[in-house]
Amino acid sequence: MLSRFDDYPIHQTPEPVAHPASSDRNVYDRYWFNGYADDGEFYFGIGMAIYPNRGILDCGFSIVRGGEQHAFHASRRAGDPTDTQVGPFRLEILEPMRRVRVSLAPNETGIDFDLVFDARTACIEEGRQTTRRGGRLFMDATRFAQFGRWQGEIRYAGRRLPVEASRVYGTKDRSWGIRPVGEPETGGAPARVMPQVFFLWAPLQWKDRCTHFLVFEDETGHAWHQGGMIVPTYAKSEQIPGVEDPKIVHMASVEHELRYLKGTRRAESARIALVPKSGAKLEIELEPLICFRMKGIGYSHPTWGHGLWKGELAIAGESWKESELDPMAFENQHIQQVVRATLPSGEQGVGVLEQIAFGPHARYGFKEFLDPA
Repeated sequence: MLSRFDDYPIHQTPEPVAHPASSDRNVYDRYWFNGYADDGEFYFGIGMAIYPNRGILDCGFSIVRGGEQHAFHASRRAGDPTDTQVGPFRLEILEPMRRVRVSLAPNETGIDFDLVFDARTACIEEGRQTTRRGGRLFMDATRFAQFGRWQGEIRYAGRRLPVEASRVYGTKDRSWGIRPVGEPETGGAPARVMPQVFFLWAPLQWKDRCTHFLVFEDETGHAWHQGGMIVPTYAKSEQIPGVEDPKIVHMASVEHELRYLKGTRRAESARIALVPKSGAKLEIELEPLICFRMKGIGYSHPTWGHGLWKGELAIAGESWKESELDPMAFENQHIQQVVRATLPSGEQGVGVLEQIAFGPHARYGFKEFLDPA
Protein backbone atom coordinates (compact mmCIF):
# COMPACT_ATOMS: atom_id res chain seq x y z
CA MET A 1 0.00 0.00 0.00
CA LEU A 2 1.44 3.36 -1.04
CA SER A 3 1.07 6.51 1.04
CA ARG A 4 2.04 10.16 0.68
CA PHE A 5 5.19 9.44 2.70
CA ASP A 6 6.48 7.35 -0.22
CA ASP A 7 7.10 10.56 -2.20
CA TYR A 8 9.92 11.43 0.25
CA PRO A 9 13.39 9.79 0.26
CA ILE A 10 12.95 8.16 3.65
CA HIS A 11 12.68 4.43 2.92
CA GLN A 12 14.54 2.00 5.20
CA THR A 13 13.53 -1.21 3.40
CA PRO A 14 12.40 -2.11 -0.16
CA GLU A 15 8.78 -2.00 1.11
CA PRO A 16 6.53 1.08 0.96
CA VAL A 17 6.62 3.10 4.20
CA ALA A 18 3.19 1.80 5.27
CA HIS A 19 4.62 -1.74 5.61
CA PRO A 20 6.82 -2.24 8.72
CA ALA A 21 10.12 -4.07 8.43
CA SER A 22 8.87 -6.49 11.10
CA SER A 23 5.85 -8.76 10.82
CA ASP A 24 5.41 -8.74 14.63
CA ARG A 25 1.76 -7.92 15.36
CA ASN A 26 2.85 -5.51 18.11
CA VAL A 27 4.67 -3.02 15.88
CA TYR A 28 3.60 0.50 16.85
CA ASP A 29 4.39 4.17 16.18
CA ARG A 30 3.20 6.59 18.89
CA TYR A 31 2.82 10.27 19.66
CA TRP A 32 2.52 11.08 23.35
CA PHE A 33 2.33 14.40 25.19
CA ASN A 34 1.76 15.66 28.68
CA GLY A 35 0.92 19.16 29.90
CA TYR A 36 0.81 20.53 33.45
CA ALA A 37 0.37 23.79 35.31
CA ASP A 38 3.49 25.00 37.11
CA ASP A 39 1.65 24.92 40.47
CA GLY A 40 0.20 21.43 39.96
CA GLU A 41 -3.38 22.66 39.50
CA PHE A 42 -3.98 20.28 36.58
CA TYR A 43 -2.35 17.77 34.28
CA PHE A 44 -3.44 16.46 30.89
CA GLY A 45 -2.16 13.64 28.73
CA ILE A 46 -2.54 13.04 24.99
CA GLY A 47 -1.72 9.92 23.01
CA MET A 48 -2.13 8.63 19.46
CA ALA A 49 -0.62 5.54 17.86
CA ILE A 50 -0.83 3.45 14.73
CA TYR A 51 -0.45 -0.36 14.82
CA PRO A 52 0.10 -1.15 11.14
CA ASN A 53 0.12 -4.94 11.49
CA ARG A 54 -3.13 -4.76 13.47
CA GLY A 55 -4.73 -2.21 11.13
CA ILE A 56 -5.68 0.09 14.02
CA LEU A 57 -5.22 3.79 14.82
CA ASP A 58 -6.26 4.93 18.31
CA CYS A 59 -5.97 8.01 20.49
CA GLY A 60 -6.87 9.44 23.87
CA PHE A 61 -7.00 12.60 25.94
CA SER A 62 -7.41 12.89 29.69
CA ILE A 63 -7.27 15.65 32.27
CA VAL A 64 -7.04 15.49 36.07
CA ARG A 65 -8.01 18.52 38.15
CA GLY A 66 -9.67 19.02 41.51
CA GLY A 67 -9.59 15.31 42.42
CA GLU A 68 -11.41 14.26 39.23
CA GLN A 69 -10.07 12.71 36.03
CA HIS A 70 -11.96 12.91 32.73
CA ALA A 71 -11.03 10.93 29.63
CA PHE A 72 -11.77 10.74 25.90
CA HIS A 73 -10.99 7.57 23.91
CA ALA A 74 -11.29 6.90 20.18
CA SER A 75 -10.23 4.21 17.72
CA ARG A 76 -10.67 3.44 14.03
CA ARG A 77 -9.40 1.28 11.21
CA ALA A 78 -5.96 2.52 10.12
CA GLY A 79 -5.34 3.68 6.57
CA ASP A 80 -2.79 6.06 5.07
CA PRO A 81 -0.20 6.72 7.84
CA THR A 82 -0.25 10.43 7.02
CA ASP A 83 -3.91 10.63 8.10
CA THR A 84 -3.59 11.52 11.78
CA GLN A 85 -7.27 12.03 12.54
CA VAL A 86 -9.60 9.79 14.53
CA GLY A 87 -13.18 11.08 14.38
CA PRO A 88 -13.13 14.49 16.08
CA PHE A 89 -9.48 14.11 17.19
CA ARG A 90 -6.72 15.55 15.01
CA LEU A 91 -2.93 15.90 15.28
CA GLU A 92 -1.06 18.29 12.98
CA ILE A 93 2.71 18.75 12.65
CA LEU A 94 2.94 22.53 12.19
CA GLU A 95 6.75 22.46 12.08
CA PRO A 96 8.69 19.19 12.48
CA MET A 97 10.53 18.96 15.82
CA ARG A 98 9.20 22.40 16.79
CA ARG A 99 5.42 22.91 16.90
CA VAL A 100 2.44 20.54 17.01
CA ARG A 101 -1.28 21.29 17.13
CA VAL A 102 -3.64 18.78 18.73
CA SER A 103 -7.37 19.40 18.67
CA LEU A 104 -10.61 17.69 19.58
CA ALA A 105 -13.80 19.02 18.03
CA PRO A 106 -17.01 19.11 20.12
CA ASN A 107 -18.40 15.60 20.48
CA GLU A 108 -20.76 13.48 22.58
CA THR A 109 -18.26 13.02 25.44
CA GLY A 110 -18.42 16.71 26.44
CA ILE A 111 -14.63 17.06 26.11
CA ASP A 112 -13.01 19.23 23.44
CA PHE A 113 -9.85 21.30 23.11
CA ASP A 114 -7.49 23.16 20.80
CA LEU A 115 -3.85 23.13 21.91
CA VAL A 116 -0.46 24.02 20.41
CA PHE A 117 2.82 22.59 21.74
CA ASP A 118 5.82 24.88 21.18
CA ALA A 119 9.27 23.43 21.92
CA ARG A 120 11.79 25.10 24.22
CA THR A 121 14.53 22.47 23.70
CA ALA A 122 15.91 20.33 20.93
CA CYS A 123 14.96 16.66 20.79
CA ILE A 124 16.59 14.11 23.09
CA GLU A 125 17.18 10.59 21.81
CA GLU A 126 16.85 8.21 24.75
CA GLY A 127 18.40 5.30 22.92
CA ARG A 128 17.09 1.93 21.84
CA GLN A 129 15.30 -0.02 24.59
CA THR A 130 15.38 -3.78 24.06
CA THR A 131 14.42 -6.60 26.41
CA ARG A 132 13.36 -10.24 26.13
CA ARG A 133 11.19 -12.52 28.23
CA GLY A 134 11.87 -16.22 28.12
CA GLY A 135 14.02 -15.73 25.05
CA ARG A 136 11.26 -13.94 23.13
CA LEU A 137 11.45 -10.26 22.20
CA PHE A 138 9.23 -8.30 24.60
CA MET A 139 10.14 -4.71 23.77
CA ASP A 140 12.38 -3.18 21.12
CA ALA A 141 11.79 0.55 20.73
CA THR A 142 13.42 3.90 20.09
CA ARG A 143 12.17 6.99 21.88
CA PHE A 144 12.89 10.69 21.83
CA ALA A 145 11.61 13.39 24.15
CA GLN A 146 11.31 17.17 23.88
CA PHE A 147 10.41 19.90 26.38
CA GLY A 148 8.01 22.72 25.62
CA ARG A 149 5.01 24.85 26.56
CA TRP A 150 1.29 24.69 25.71
CA GLN A 151 -1.15 27.37 24.57
CA GLY A 152 -4.88 26.98 23.95
CA GLU A 153 -8.06 25.97 25.73
CA ILE A 154 -9.67 22.82 27.16
CA ARG A 155 -13.41 22.36 27.76
CA TYR A 156 -14.72 19.47 29.81
CA ALA A 157 -17.67 18.70 32.11
CA GLY A 158 -19.18 22.11 31.38
CA ARG A 159 -15.96 23.90 32.39
CA ARG A 160 -13.56 26.05 30.38
CA LEU A 161 -9.84 25.92 31.17
CA PRO A 162 -7.46 28.44 29.53
CA VAL A 163 -4.04 26.92 28.84
CA GLU A 164 -1.41 29.67 28.93
CA ALA A 165 2.18 29.20 27.82
CA SER A 166 3.37 31.35 30.71
CA ARG A 167 2.41 28.63 33.20
CA VAL A 168 1.73 25.37 31.35
CA TYR A 169 4.75 23.20 30.56
CA GLY A 170 4.80 19.89 28.75
CA THR A 171 6.79 17.04 27.26
CA LYS A 172 6.56 15.50 23.82
CA ASP A 173 7.43 11.81 23.57
CA ARG A 174 7.73 9.95 20.26
CA SER A 175 8.45 6.25 20.22
CA TRP A 176 8.24 3.42 17.71
CA GLY A 177 9.17 -0.23 17.41
CA ILE A 178 7.67 -3.23 19.20
CA ARG A 179 5.99 -3.34 22.59
CA PRO A 180 3.11 -5.43 24.01
CA VAL A 181 -0.24 -4.01 22.88
CA GLY A 182 -3.69 -5.35 22.07
CA GLU A 183 -5.25 -8.52 23.41
CA PRO A 184 -3.13 -10.77 25.65
CA GLU A 185 -1.66 -13.66 23.70
CA THR A 186 -2.72 -17.20 24.60
CA GLY A 187 -1.23 -20.62 24.05
CA GLY A 188 2.34 -21.82 24.11
CA ALA A 189 4.42 -22.87 27.09
CA PRO A 190 3.56 -21.07 30.34
CA ALA A 191 6.01 -18.49 31.65
CA ARG A 192 8.53 -19.74 34.20
CA VAL A 193 9.01 -16.39 35.93
CA MET A 194 6.66 -13.72 37.21
CA PRO A 195 6.16 -10.73 34.86
CA GLN A 196 8.24 -7.76 36.01
CA VAL A 197 8.61 -4.11 34.96
CA PHE A 198 10.23 -1.30 36.93
CA PHE A 199 10.38 2.06 35.14
CA LEU A 200 11.00 5.63 36.27
CA TRP A 201 10.94 8.64 33.93
CA ALA A 202 11.40 12.22 35.13
CA PRO A 203 11.56 15.10 32.64
CA LEU A 204 11.95 18.32 34.68
CA GLN A 205 11.76 21.95 33.61
CA TRP A 206 13.83 24.72 35.19
CA LYS A 207 14.09 28.44 34.49
CA ASP A 208 17.05 28.23 32.13
CA ARG A 209 17.48 24.50 31.37
CA CYS A 210 15.78 21.12 31.58
CA THR A 211 16.94 17.84 33.08
CA HIS A 212 15.99 14.35 31.98
CA PHE A 213 16.09 11.05 33.88
CA LEU A 214 14.97 7.52 33.04
CA VAL A 215 15.70 3.99 34.17
CA PHE A 216 14.47 0.44 33.58
CA GLU A 217 15.48 -2.11 36.22
CA ASP A 218 15.06 -5.85 36.63
CA GLU A 219 13.84 -7.63 39.79
CA THR A 220 17.30 -7.40 41.40
CA GLY A 221 17.45 -3.65 40.92
CA HIS A 222 19.98 -3.89 38.07
CA ALA A 223 19.49 -1.12 35.49
CA TRP A 224 19.22 -2.68 32.03
CA HIS A 225 18.62 0.75 30.48
CA GLN A 226 19.21 4.22 31.91
CA GLY A 227 19.86 7.77 30.86
CA GLY A 228 20.28 11.28 32.20
CA MET A 229 20.78 14.63 30.50
CA ILE A 230 21.03 18.35 31.11
CA VAL A 231 19.36 20.15 28.21
CA PRO A 232 19.68 23.82 27.15
CA THR A 233 16.43 25.80 26.71
CA TYR A 234 15.55 28.56 24.25
CA ALA A 235 13.08 31.44 24.51
CA LYS A 236 11.67 30.74 21.03
CA SER A 237 11.48 27.47 19.14
CA GLU A 238 13.10 29.01 16.05
CA GLN A 239 16.25 29.59 18.13
CA ILE A 240 16.75 25.85 18.76
CA PRO A 241 19.94 24.81 16.93
CA GLY A 242 18.66 21.90 14.88
CA VAL A 243 16.90 18.62 15.63
CA GLU A 244 19.52 17.72 18.25
CA ASP A 245 21.52 20.16 20.35
CA PRO A 246 25.32 19.68 20.60
CA LYS A 247 25.21 21.41 24.00
CA ILE A 248 23.21 18.61 25.65
CA VAL A 249 25.26 17.08 28.48
CA HIS A 250 24.88 13.30 28.83
CA MET A 251 25.29 11.67 32.24
CA ALA A 252 27.28 8.53 33.05
CA SER A 253 24.47 7.09 35.19
CA VAL A 254 21.45 7.94 37.34
CA GLU A 255 20.32 7.14 40.88
CA HIS A 256 16.98 7.08 42.69
CA GLU A 257 15.49 6.70 46.15
CA LEU A 258 11.71 6.44 46.41
CA ARG A 259 9.67 6.65 49.59
CA TYR A 260 6.40 4.85 48.85
CA LEU A 261 3.00 5.79 50.21
CA LYS A 262 2.05 2.94 52.56
CA GLY A 263 -0.40 0.49 51.00
CA THR A 264 0.47 1.52 47.42
CA ARG A 265 3.17 1.40 44.77
CA ARG A 266 3.07 5.18 44.37
CA ALA A 267 5.88 7.48 45.50
CA GLU A 268 5.08 9.75 48.44
CA SER A 269 8.39 11.54 47.81
CA ALA A 270 11.55 10.85 45.89
CA ARG A 271 15.16 11.76 45.36
CA ILE A 272 16.84 11.31 42.00
CA ALA A 273 20.40 12.07 40.98
CA LEU A 274 22.17 12.71 37.69
CA VAL A 275 25.73 11.39 37.82
CA PRO A 276 28.07 13.05 35.30
CA LYS A 277 31.13 11.47 33.73
CA SER A 278 33.19 13.74 35.95
CA GLY A 279 32.38 16.07 38.83
CA ALA A 280 29.76 16.03 41.57
CA LYS A 281 26.37 14.43 40.98
CA LEU A 282 23.26 16.58 40.77
CA GLU A 283 20.72 15.56 43.44
CA ILE A 284 17.06 16.56 43.05
CA GLU A 285 14.26 16.20 45.60
CA LEU A 286 10.78 15.53 44.15
CA GLU A 287 7.53 16.43 45.91
CA PRO A 288 4.37 15.04 44.24
CA LEU A 289 1.56 17.56 43.71
CA ILE A 290 -1.09 15.74 41.64
CA CYS A 291 -1.50 12.19 40.31
CA PHE A 292 -2.58 11.22 36.78
CA ARG A 293 -3.66 7.66 35.96
CA MET A 294 -2.25 6.73 32.58
CA LYS A 295 -5.29 4.53 31.91
CA GLY A 296 -6.95 7.81 30.92
CA ILE A 297 -5.05 7.60 27.63
CA GLY A 298 -5.20 3.81 27.28
CA TYR A 299 -2.24 2.46 29.27
CA SER A 300 -3.41 -0.70 31.11
CA HIS A 301 -7.04 0.28 30.47
CA PRO A 302 -9.28 -2.82 30.74
CA THR A 303 -11.43 -1.93 27.71
CA TRP A 304 -9.64 0.95 25.91
CA GLY A 305 -6.13 -0.49 26.00
CA HIS A 306 -3.80 0.30 23.11
CA GLY A 307 -4.25 -1.57 19.85
CA LEU A 308 -7.63 -3.14 20.64
CA TRP A 309 -10.09 -3.46 17.76
CA LYS A 310 -13.15 -1.34 18.61
CA GLY A 311 -14.73 -1.14 15.14
CA GLU A 312 -14.50 1.10 12.10
CA LEU A 313 -14.84 4.15 14.38
CA ALA A 314 -15.58 4.16 18.10
CA ILE A 315 -15.63 7.00 20.64
CA ALA A 316 -16.14 6.93 24.41
CA GLY A 317 -15.78 9.15 27.45
CA GLU A 318 -15.47 8.42 31.16
CA SER A 319 -14.77 10.16 34.47
CA TRP A 320 -13.81 9.12 37.99
CA LYS A 321 -12.90 10.58 41.36
CA GLU A 322 -9.41 9.87 42.62
CA SER A 323 -10.68 9.23 46.15
CA GLU A 324 -12.84 6.34 44.90
CA LEU A 325 -10.06 4.43 43.08
CA ASP A 326 -8.51 1.23 44.38
CA PRO A 327 -4.81 2.20 44.65
CA MET A 328 -3.70 -1.40 44.10
CA ALA A 329 -5.89 -2.27 41.11
CA PHE A 330 -3.81 -3.28 38.09
CA GLU A 331 -5.14 -0.52 35.85
CA ASN A 332 -4.24 2.17 38.44
CA GLN A 333 -0.53 1.37 38.75
CA HIS A 334 0.89 3.16 35.73
CA ILE A 335 0.93 6.82 36.76
CA GLN A 336 2.53 10.19 36.29
CA GLN A 337 2.75 12.64 39.17
CA VAL A 338 3.36 16.34 38.67
CA VAL A 339 6.26 17.12 41.00
CA ARG A 340 7.92 20.16 42.49
CA ALA A 341 11.66 19.68 42.00
CA THR A 342 14.21 21.23 44.37
CA LEU A 343 18.00 21.39 44.17
CA PRO A 344 20.28 21.61 47.23
CA SER A 345 20.75 25.30 46.38
CA GLY A 346 17.00 25.85 46.87
CA GLU A 347 16.31 26.40 43.18
CA GLN A 348 12.93 24.97 42.18
CA GLY A 349 11.55 23.53 38.99
CA VAL A 350 8.53 21.50 37.91
CA GLY A 351 7.98 18.32 35.97
CA VAL A 352 6.65 14.79 36.26
CA LEU A 353 7.66 11.48 37.76
CA GLU A 354 6.31 8.50 35.82
CA GLN A 355 6.18 5.18 37.64
CA ILE A 356 5.53 1.57 36.67
CA ALA A 357 6.27 -1.14 39.24
CA PHE A 358 4.91 -4.60 38.43
CA GLY A 359 6.40 -7.71 39.95
CA PRO A 360 9.35 -8.14 42.32
CA HIS A 361 11.95 -5.48 43.04
CA ALA A 362 14.50 -6.35 45.70
CA ARG A 363 15.55 -2.84 46.65
CA TYR A 364 12.03 -1.68 47.51
CA GLY A 365 10.92 -4.95 49.08
CA PHE A 366 8.37 -6.04 46.47
CA LYS A 367 8.12 -9.83 46.26
CA GLU A 368 4.84 -10.50 44.43
CA PHE A 369 3.27 -9.17 41.26
CA LEU A 370 1.35 -6.47 43.16
CA ASP A 371 2.14 -6.50 46.87
CA PRO A 372 1.97 -2.96 48.31
CA ALA A 373 4.62 -1.01 50.18
